[in-house]
Amino acid sequence: MVFSSMFFILVFLVLCYGVYLFGKTMKQKNIILLISSLIFYAWGGPALCLLLCLETFICFGGALIIEKYKSKRLRLGHTWITVCACLALLVFFKYTGFFASNFINLFGLDATAPSIVLPIGISFYTFQLISYVIDVYRGEIKAQKAYWKLLLYASLFHQCIAGPIVRYADIEREIENRDVSLETLSRGFSRFAVGLAKKAILANGCAAIADALLASDRLQDQSSLGIILGVFAYALQLYLDFSAYSDMAIGMGLMVGFHYKENFNYPYVSHSVTDFWRRWHISLSSFFRDYVYIPLGGNRVSLPRHVFNLFVVWALTGFWHGASWNFVLWGIFYFVFLALEKFVFKFKAVPTALTRIPRTLYTLVVVFLGTMLFKFTSLKDFGIALGSMFGANSNGFSGMQVQSQFSANIFLLIVSVLACTPIVPFVTRLMQKNKYTQRVSLCIGAVVPAMLIILSLIALAGDSYNPFIYFQF
Repeated sequence: MVFSSMFFILVFLVLCYGVYLFGKTMKQKNIILLISSLIFYAWGGPALCLLLCLETFICFGGALIIEKYKSKRLRLGHTWITVCACLALLVFFKYTGFFASNFINLFGLDATAPSIVLPIGISFYTFQLISYVIDVYRGEIKAQKAYWKLLLYASLFHQCIAGPIVRYADIEREIENRDVSLETLSRGFSRFAVGLAKKAILANGCAAIADALLASDRLQDQSSLGIILGVFAYALQLYLDFSAYSDMAIGMGLMVGFHYKENFNYPYVSHSVTDFWRRWHISLSSFFRDYVYIPLGGNRVSLPRHVFNLFVVWALTGFWHGASWNFVLWGIFYFVFLALEKFVFKFKAVPTALTRIPRTLYTLVVVFLGTMLFKFTSLKDFGIALGSMFGANSNGFSGMQVQSQFSANIFLLIVSVLACTPIVPFVTRLMQKNKYTQRVSLCIGAVVPAMLIILSLIALAGDSYNPFIYFQF
């Protein structure tokens, strides 16, 4: 079950929030949310729900033991045991096939790599639980004494399968006590509506363009402009798809009183690769910063060790995204440019008026190439696409397919580009500050979310094509 499905919107969400309203106490409301979340997660496979419950139980017991001991050595030891247990489950389900296939290929064995079903969202909830255990060890939060409340935190259907990666400290108080005002409910509904429209209308439309132009069996014959337009559409899809799910998660959380932190901040207007990663998938970047980079010593070490720390973080960031060499190379690709910016280019945090546009263009080129690495899990396909883009395959600069795709989808592409920029929020703020346009802004804010929901439902009803990139993580 996905957020952008008719069943989820018209049945599951309506029933869940409808029953939630009948909860009189916070405990009743939380139990309703927990049951709904477990049903939602079990929809993809009841057995996989048991894995979520097991991992939560491991962290529940581990945190209680860690808090019990006063000896730092014993606390650290139990923290390592608990974290390693979580990582072992993640590695088994996500990376066993990858390691086995590479071992078989390396030694030329006559064997088949095992095929293990990847539990949806395991990368997200594993990192959430790891952050909880480490924060208990650090004394930043108290261990949760009720298992079902920790399970609620780990399984909340708003963000369990696709993030953002929510830390227990951020919602600890709201699990016990939270309020929902009419204003919060309205903001939550509006945020959900925007996210749904970004996904159902824009991201799915861009996905159709990217799939048509970047089909593996036609890459060799694709024109240079076809590759460029295809990767451009995929870059739009990648942002709109993932940020839409974060929007919907944040919106649904607001509607029941949970305040999740922002996960995206218009990364495609960044003025450096460093700035890009401050804006893209913020919850993942901050996780690696706080639980890997800083514990390794961060930048408070020698230059070689600093470079090593960065390398480890970005190799792991790439590997987190998928059990494939292209993701590892994708992480290292970004490490190279981040290291160059930090140690060679030494960009100023805020660019000058003269350097802003060149730096933004440079960042977009780097991100474009990074998107190609992310797109093609086959390094052979990546090489063919790269060659085709620069005309190495004698395939010409343009062609009928790319011209028809562009002319048929030009309005979609323009709206998608605008959705990747802060133009709409900027105009909205201007209207709210002006006394003559405040009422117009209020009317738009009341009408547009409902219109977006209706248009999204029409788009979903008329099209069964509804991919979601980040389900593989």
